[in-house]
Amino acid sequence: MSLKEEFLELLERDRVFRRTVAGLIGYRDIMERFEEHDKKFNDILAELSGLRKDFELLVDRVEVTTGSMGRRWGMDLERTVLKIFKETLEARGIELGKVEKFRFKDVDGKVTGFKGKIIDVDVLIRDDKLYIVEVKSMAEIEHVESLPEKAGHLGKILGRPVEKTLSRRKHR
Repeated sequence: MSLKEEFLELLERDRVFRRTVAGLIGYRDIMERFEEHDKKFNDILAELSGLRKDFELLVDRVEVTTGSMGRRWGMDLERTVLKIFKETLEARGIELGKVEKFRFKDVDGKVTGFKGKIIDVDVLIRDDKLYIVEVKSMAEIEHVESLPEKAGHLGKILGRPVEKTLSRRKHR
């Protein structure tokens, strides 16, 4: 009797042997399938990792775009408020040349104590007195707290004190 015939006879006759062989065959199938699934799972993880990197790049681009839009919106808001002040004050007899945006760079630090510091005022009104208006779409506490300091620097630059400071926030 050949080994094959002996094996098949044992499978037919011996129930425990048959179950053992079936278990071994099934185990090998399960292991092969497990290896296939493991490979697919690793492929999916690699793809997800790539998607995560793409998503992070997209988030960075959205943040840059949003920040850029906010800055442009802020500049547009400042220009609009300046125009409104000019029109309103012109109607009251104040010359347009006396309502302006003002920017000063303290090159040597003599005014502010810091070389290169920039004093930026959204609306400066020069009449017999000085008035400054700061326009913010979102006023932070440091904007409000820095306004008197900015007025002091501006007084030094222009040689006369600022009479009044206004901080305006655009409501949404």
